[in-house]
Amino acid sequence: MRARMMLLLSEGVPYRKIQEMLDTTAPTISRWKERFRAHGMAGLVEERHPGQKPSVRTPKLQARILAAIKNGPNDGSTHWSCRKLASRFGVSKDTVQRILTQADVRPHRLERYLASDDPDFENKAADVIGLYLAPPQHAAVFCVDEKTAIQALDRLDPVLPLSPGRLERHGFEYRRNGTLSLYAALDVKTGKVQGKTAERHTSAAFIEFLEQLVSTCKTRQEIHIILDNLSAHKTAKVTAFLERNPNVKLHFTPTYSSWLNQVEIWFSGLSAKSLRAAFSPPSTTSPENSCATYAPTPKPLGPSSGNTPIPAGESSRANELAATGH
Repeated sequence: MRARMMLLLSEGVPYRKIQEMLDTTAPTISRWKERFRAHGMAGLVEERHPGQKPSVRTPKLQARILAAIKNGPNDGSTHWSCRKLASRFGVSKDTVQRILTQADVRPHRLERYLASDDPDFENKAADVIGLYLAPPQHAAVFCVDEKTAIQALDRLDPVLPLSPGRLERHGFEYRRNGTLSLYAALDVKTGKVQGKTAERHTSAAFIEFLEQLVSTCKTRQEIHIILDNLSAHKTAKVTAFLERNPNVKLHFTPTYSSWLNQVEIWFSGLSAKSLRAAFSPPSTTSPENSCATYAPTPKPLGPSSGNTPIPAGESSRANELAATGH
């Protein structure tokens, strides 16, 4: 608009006409005219008005607040809040919040991590991934794990059903009926899950489940079982079982890396869909019943099912990493 204003003035257009054409005022036209005469085109650029320098949120205050967050509060609490910091430094909570936002610091948030300390992590992980991507031909591959301490609870008060505008409601009081452990084996190729419950989580119960699992396979069929490093999986009884069944081979995930075991995904779904809010009679909510319900429509979780093609070169890379002929 300022450039058009100067062009109109150079053509001799009167102020009144320019005001109508550009919807401006005579003082504005005069001001930009004088700036153009004094500075040329540079005078048409509007000057920045930075305003008053911050009097409260100074760099020194920001540094003090961030240093305090790093050191932590000394009143026994675990982390700082905006109001607690504001009280400490005599400023408003909004000032503290702006400083934290600018620094992208969130002292009230917490993230957890777990790093494997297994020195043979890469080889063990590659062994498991190789079984997923390119399992041995005609072999059965199972992911096995236990879900322990499944509580059998009964609500003392009736469950109020779901209705429009109201969630399903459970009473706070409940009766404990003991706990169960669920052993589950997920067939990597088909996605079918076999399960067995046990009152106690012992090596003997684990071997009993392995015997059941082996009985469902063909005689002398090569069987690969992926499992974690639980002590019950490495007892003398397990060693004796492997000697009696030389066609069975155990593949242990790296320490603190049970997330490599695909049956953990199924356990997560079981908890969310069947166990978290289960206070019905045991006949309908038992873990074994969940396995039976899932069995008619199993879905494999990885490309080894044959439904998802393995990209060229990926299978050979898996064999190279695993170094076991998968």
